[in-house]
Amino acid sequence: MALKPLRDRLVVKPLEQEDRTKSGLVLPDSAKEKPQEGKVIATGTGKLLDDGLVKQLQVKHGERVLYGKYSGTEVTVDGQDYLILREEDVLAIVQS
Repeated sequence: MALKPLRDRLVVKPLEQEDRTKSGLVLPDSAKEKPQEGKVIATGTGKLLDDGLVKQLQVKHGERVLYGKYSGTEVTVDGQDYLILREEDVLAIVQS
């Protein structure tokens, strides 16, 4: 990957939403909701604190996370869609 996030930012690949309802109806793209779950592809070095120290990120590479619906910045690299967001925009880590 050609993206290396800075400081407390993460690169997340949004997970695809289901294209069918539980009853089997096919949903058009216009009816699908914006994804709010994704996989962390890359992480920055950490948050720079006021005293000059760097606080390590809690979110790690490869984890699945939930984030706000309108959080971050959408980018496309090599035909793939990614989201760059701050760690504070992550609502939860999905544990399985």
